[in-house]
Amino acid sequence: MIWHNEPANWSEEGDVVQVRVEGGTDFWRITHYDFVRHNGHFYYKEQAGDFVASVKVTGQYADLYDQAGLMLRLDEQQWIKTGIEYVEERQNVSAVVTREFSDWSVSPQDHNPPTVYLRLTRQGDAVRIDYSFDDFVYHMLRMAYFPPTIPVQIGLMAAAPDGRGFNVAFERFTVLDIS
Repeated sequence: MIWHNEPANWSEEGDVVQVRVEGGTDFWRITHYDFVRHNGHFYYKEQAGDFVASVKVTGQYADLYDQAGLMLRLDEQQWIKTGIEYVEERQNVSAVVTREFSDWSVSPQDHNPPTVYLRLTRQGDAVRIDYSFDDFVYHMLRMAYFPPTIPVQIGLMAAAPDGRGFNVAFERFTVLDIS
């Protein structure tokens, strides 16, 4: 796997990647805020065809917009990120789909779950985003268009746009080819 914006402090042991997310990092394009940021942490591999990517994420979110999860990326103008995003002292299961301009979907979680399980399925021209809190019952958050047949980068994403940074653990990241 390869880093885009490698954090100063991280480790990988077995199937666990621990990251100290650095403050001032983000992935966003233009909409509402009128800025472009593409300096978040992204640990990825290249993948072609249809696949299912999954991961368990446990973060110590503390500041506005702290976030961690999965990312699928073609380039700086076409990508999807999903995971937990911390807003108003509440965790939100979140998805940002970017095709030149970013959009943002959230599902507030008043119980601030200690862990979220994410599953991202790329099939043809669609990407389906599912989440779970127990790794058994999954809920669809979003289905979005994404250009088909083009190899992409898929992996672990974390950012802390407004905060000091935080610690996050990613466990059991897998990518299963379903082509």
